[in-house]
Amino acid sequence: MSRQHDLVTDHEHLDQDATAEHTSHHVHADGSWRTAISATLHCLTGCAIGEVLGLVLATWWGWSNAPSIALAILLAFVFGYSLTMLPVLRAGLTLREAMTVAFAADTLSITVMEIVDNVILLLVPGAMAAGLLDGLFWASLAVALAIAFVATVPVNRAMIARGRGHAVVHAYH
Repeated sequence: MSRQHDLVTDHEHLDQDATAEHTSHHVHADGSWRTAISATLHCLTGCAIGEVLGLVLATWWGWSNAPSIALAILLAFVFGYSLTMLPVLRAGLTLREAMTVAFAADTLSITVMEIVDNVILLLVPGAMAAGLLDGLFWASLAVALAIAFVATVPVNRAMIARGRGHAVVHAYH
């Protein structure tokens, strides 16, 4: 019994050491600008899909600014979280676990991106009133998303360097 206990204890220590080394490697490597840019591009993809779909639908339906922005933000979060959850679900996590990982990984990033993006859209004269066939609509959205991307990269870098944000997702790759 004692020998079996010692083997289990030794195995647990090896697992803890390997996990600590793996985590340390990811925290150090993932604190880089390259990794932050990659994580932010992931965030931008989900935000852009939701933002574009929300604004296109709201414009098509003739909604005013407030409900248009609300729909765009809601869909940005839905698509942002979904893009994180799909590979995590494929890694074997339950839906609840995948949602927890996605919320931890993406909430701050999506929030910053959406605040910056929507403030810029509101500041561009006529952007929110532009129609779907108007170049101002698409140019304003592209510029707003680009500026939001630049503003969000340092946020993701700081979170990843602390083992948070997208660093949480890397444990499931």
